[in-house]
Amino acid sequence: MIIGIGVDVVDLARFERALDRTPKLKSRLFAEAELSTPDRVLSLRSLAGRFAAKEALIKALGDSTGIHWHDMQVVSGDDRNPRFVLSGAAAHVASAKGATRLHLSMSHDGGIAVAYVVAES
Repeated sequence: MIIGIGVDVVDLARFERALDRTPKLKSRLFAEAELSTPDRVLSLRSLAGRFAAKEALIKALGDSTGIHWHDMQVVSGDDRNPRFVLSGAAAHVASAKGATRLHLSMSHDGGIAVAYVVAES
C-alpha cells in the first residue's frame, strides 16, 4: 500500500550558485559515498538529482523531525539504479510511518533535476 509520494525539482543554475557561494554546502548535503560511483565522480546534474531525491523523500514521509541530510543517502545499487540508504532519524521516521519500501526515480534535462519518491508499506 502506498503511504506517501513526494516530488521535487531543482534548478541546476541556482544549485550551482549555492555550491559556489558556500563551499562547505556539498559536504553538509552529501555523505562521501554519495559524491561518486566506483567509475566516476558525480556531475552537478547528478548531485542536484540526489538533493531533489532527499527533498522528495521528506515529502513522501510527511515528516522531517530530526532528519539530517546524511541520514538520507542516495546511492547506486548493484544494478546502477538509485536507492536510499537510511540511518538515524530518517530510518526512525520511515519505520514509524510504516514505510518498508522506497521507490526512487530521478532525471535531469533542460536546466532542472527532478526526483520522485513513493513510500510503500
